[in-house]
Amino acid sequence: MSSATAPGKIILFGEHAVVYGYPALAIPVLQVGVTVSIEVNPPDASTKLHITKTSGWKDRITITAPAIGRFGTLASFPSSHRPDPIALVIENVLNTIEIADPPPLDIHITSTIPVASGLGSGASVSVALVRAIAATLGKKITDEQVNLIAYEAEKVHHGTPSGLDNTVITYARPVYFIKDTPIQTFSVGAPFTLVIADSGVSAATRRSVGDVRKLWLADSNRVETIFSSIAYIVDQAHKFIQNGEWPALGPLLDQNHQLLQQLTVSSPILDRLTTAALASGALGAKLSGGGRGGNMIALVSPEIASSVADALRSAGARQTIIATVI
Repeated sequence: MSSATAPGKIILFGEHAVVYGYPALAIPVLQVGVTVSIEVNPPDASTKLHITKTSGWKDRITITAPAIGRFGTLASFPSSHRPDPIALVIENVLNTIEIADPPPLDIHITSTIPVASGLGSGASVSVALVRAIAATLGKKITDEQVNLIAYEAEKVHHGTPSGLDNTVITYARPVYFIKDTPIQTFSVGAPFTLVIADSGVSAATRRSVGDVRKLWLADSNRVETIFSSIAYIVDQAHKFIQNGEWPALGPLLDQNHQLLQQLTVSSPILDRLTTAALASGALGAKLSGGGRGGNMIALVSPEIASSVADALRSAGARQTIIATVI
């Protein structure tokens, strides 16, 4: 049996604007993640790999993924106007590693990442799945190839994704990200602590991204002004994080949340949670990700992290994660 893991992710600053070529900052969240374990059945099937075109190999690949509600052979997955993201990942990784006739594979996917919560569940599944298949079949695959395959699956999940989720999860490093430019990982000057709160509301990123696009089409000058303000916040935050000036991030979180409210991607529960975080001593708070639900983040000093987490649960958060960014 071979296995691979991938972390979750959280966007610190820049969501939505990043889709339009503006910068964003994101970090891996190591406290949650996806594990993909694969067993070749029969055990010696891996010795029979060959590069020939064949039909029916999808009947030999079985998926068990209770966390995302997927069970059965790959061939049994429903087809529609959009490709199935798991099937797409499997096909693309097999093409990349040049295996046209894979052996029977039993694939087990487990996850501690809430679905549709802004923590990168879909991208994490894709990254772990790519690496587990390559390892199982004895093939090397580069980070760049992993990232590209995961990005193709993100298009199925989100329509017009920036590529941020798959990038930060693939490289498992803090990332300063601008779409269609070279990847920039960076170092954290001093550790800082975030409380991540799950609103308990599942929200499709595809829909909120689409709604922001409608706003942009209706009044591009106004929306571009908001994007430019977000970009300035991102660049300030990037500098502060690298210099270890983490308390200065608090006001920037508040400002970014207000701008996201103007883009209509906040919601009553997210606003209530950010207010509760600030009232309990957080230095700043904002929604994270697509919005309308999912997660929010609060910057806290380590000594009050637990009390802020308690306040967020009292305000309606389904669960909280205390994450140290290093």
